[in-house]
Amino acid sequence: MRIVDIVIGAGWVVFWIYWLAMSANVKTGRARWGQFAGFRVGFIIILLLVLRLRLVKANSLVVHSPLLEGIGLAIWVLGLALAVWARVYIGRNWGMPMSRKDSPDLVTSGPYRSIRHPIYTGILLAMVGTTVAVSLYWLIAVVVIGGYFIFSAVNEERYMTEQFPESYPAYKRSTKMLIPFLL
Repeated sequence: MRIVDIVIGAGWVVFWIYWLAMSANVKTGRARWGQFAGFRVGFIIILLLVLRLRLVKANSLVVHSPLLEGIGLAIWVLGLALAVWARVYIGRNWGMPMSRKDSPDLVTSGPYRSIRHPIYTGILLAMVGTTVAVSLYWLIAVVVIGGYFIFSAVNEERYMTEQFPESYPAYKRSTKMLIPFLL
């Protein structure tokens, strides 16, 4: 096993432990798709295991370039840093995708100043970094989870428009959903 695999693997484990620990102090609410939460988590775990165990054998998809490993590692660090920064700013308003909080606040500071869903952006960026540094197999996870995040963001924005009918449309016009200046 290569050092970059160990660093990124251990980093993801630490990130998710932090993420779960931070979820203990959030506002109450309800998950819109709560009955599917177990399915979503199970699907993601199975997908990641398939990618990690490389059940589909093709070593040509594994990255063998120190330069790409370094670039991927830098992208991965930036992505996780953005997700953690956004998580700190959203505070107790954070929830699983498409959850609805009791008495939500519209957070527009920190990374939310330019991106409406910076946690999604950060996690996807970290996954792209993992793809570049480790293996193109991770591109499958980027596409699947990216589609899920876009679906979640669209649904969350409908809810936020209902909750903040006067301020959210203006906020939406002044920011991008996932990628600053583009999308």
